[in-house]
Amino acid sequence: MPRGARQHRALRLPVAPPPGCSPDSIVLTFRVPSQVSAMRLDRFIRWRIPRLSRTRAQQIVRACAFRADGSRRRAAELVRGGEVVLLVRRRFAEPEVPLEFRILMSDDSIVAVDKPAGLPVHPSATYHRNTLSWLLRQRFPDGAPRIAHRLDRETSGVVLCGRHPQSERALKIAFERRLVRKRYVAIVRGVVQLDSGVIDLPVVRSAGGLHLLMQACVAGGGRPALTRYRVLARSLRHTLLQLEPQTGRQHQLRVHLSALGHPILGDKLYGPEGEGPFLEYIETGMTPSLEARLGHHRQALHAQTLRFSHPSQGDLVSVSAPLAADLGRLWRSLSPPSLPPPALESDSSSHRARESGYEGLELA
Repeated sequence: MPRGARQHRALRLPVAPPPGCSPDSIVLTFRVPSQVSAMRLDRFIRWRIPRLSRTRAQQIVRACAFRADGSRRRAAELVRGGEVVLLVRRRFAEPEVPLEFRILMSDDSIVAVDKPAGLPVHPSATYHRNTLSWLLRQRFPDGAPRIAHRLDRETSGVVLCGRHPQSERALKIAFERRLVRKRYVAIVRGVVQLDSGVIDLPVVRSAGGLHLLMQACVAGGGRPALTRYRVLARSLRHTLLQLEPQTGRQHQLRVHLSALGHPILGDKLYGPEGEGPFLEYIETGMTPSLEARLGHHRQALHAQTLRFSHPSQGDLVSVSAPLAADLGRLWRSLSPPSLPPPALESDSSSHRARESGYEGLELA
């Protein structure tokens, strides 16, 4: 397959369903880059969505591929560079998610959002309208901000967006070149003995099990991954950590903390039971017994702060989100009153960064 498939995202502007399709249909639009001109339509769909088998891609074309005039397309058709491929699917029942989010910072170039835990960032087979990208289009009908990086559905905290293509591109380049300083907070199992440390373990996709599973390469190989951590507070059986990933590998913090022997509380994939809780959750949803084993209904991970150069003005900006309320309650429930509270500053708004560092977070 040609390279660069992941660089060409679906178009951001909403498109009305073609004639003959239900008005509430979900329309996915993909612009064809010049380097794949004359590719078969089913191969193009598979190129754009690599997880699909050839048979599944052909099924999707037969069921969902339309022209703007409402006519159907065939799998063997050749796509042309610059054209827009439309996939139209019936609206489906999406799981309920939190739909309210707070704007932490907004100007002519960037928007920073405090994403609640449980809200997906991008559409998937399960979510479409119940996503941050869709909600941003509703909040900003004259031009939706463009999300510049990833954040897991269960992770709460700061998400950075560009207000126009130029700022989006600048922010994405900054993330790719590791010019954005990221700070997370996590509640992990066990008492971390060292006050601070570095986890330097390459990460690779797991050879077995679920396709999304990653693992640390203790014996070498894989892609370099480095995480710095600092203990903020300890309870009898848990630790509140501040994390600074120096690289941005998939599931890096979760994999690294699991490899350290201190998995994130509530993690369904990298906890002491492995991926078993995740498979159980898919089958039964969150049951009281599963939540009791996990220790929390979602992974106790929060994207606290992003520090970056403003894409238009060039000055250093720091944006922080307050610790999600459920994690504050969780930590208080794990910390006996006899233990001193963590030494953390309050407040979590955005500001031009000070040389002294970041804001803290409020647990009260």
